[in-house]
Amino acid sequence: MARRTLQVDDALYGYLIDHSVREHPEQRALRDATAAHPHAMMQISPEQGQFMALLVKLIGARRAIEIGVFTGYSALTVALALPEDGKLLACDVSDEYTRVGRPFWQRAGVASKIELVLAPARGTLDARLAAGEAGQYDFAFIDADKTGYDAYYERCLQLLRAGGLIAIDNTLWSGKVAHPASDADTIALQRLNAKLHDDERIDLSLLPIGDGLTLARKR
Repeated sequence: MARRTLQVDDALYGYLIDHSVREHPEQRALRDATAAHPHAMMQISPEQGQFMALLVKLIGARRAIEIGVFTGYSALTVALALPEDGKLLACDVSDEYTRVGRPFWQRAGVASKIELVLAPARGTLDARLAAGEAGQYDFAFIDADKTGYDAYYERCLQLLRAGGLIAIDNTLWSGKVAHPASDADTIALQRLNAKLHDDERIDLSLLPIGDGLTLARKR
């Protein structure tokens, strides 16, 4: 038994990967392709991806949203977890970054599940709300500009059905959220974490997975 989360050193992390992670060959290939990218640290870890995929399956998600695609590993992971008729609305502003992942989506057989919209996510989500899609999504993953998180959260909360799940990445922010801050990103995350803690519209859990993963279930 332990009263606190176990600290994971390199040996234990390797054990975790070897004894838990099950990746599609194209997931592994995309991770390898992204490893040399100047911003490779923006990609989620494979164990976080597998955890998210399990959540997608547990809630029976058919329609999902991703805000912040980068090179497409998380989109590929979620799309693989969706049923054959599932759809993922993937929002990003970078053709350069997302172009990396598209061939891997294609080879994995899930490209048809992913609707990639290259535009500011707020506008994309507002357009879906205006089209009457409130309450029609099951899962959302937010991993984009931190100062935009609150706006993305509010829109995703409207788009999700009751019982739908929002996963928010980087909510521990390398531990910076636990200390006084002056930079905009850390302050935005601190304010969002405080808001979520008191938000009666959701059930909440903040997990020390990756850089912190918050799960918010819409009541």
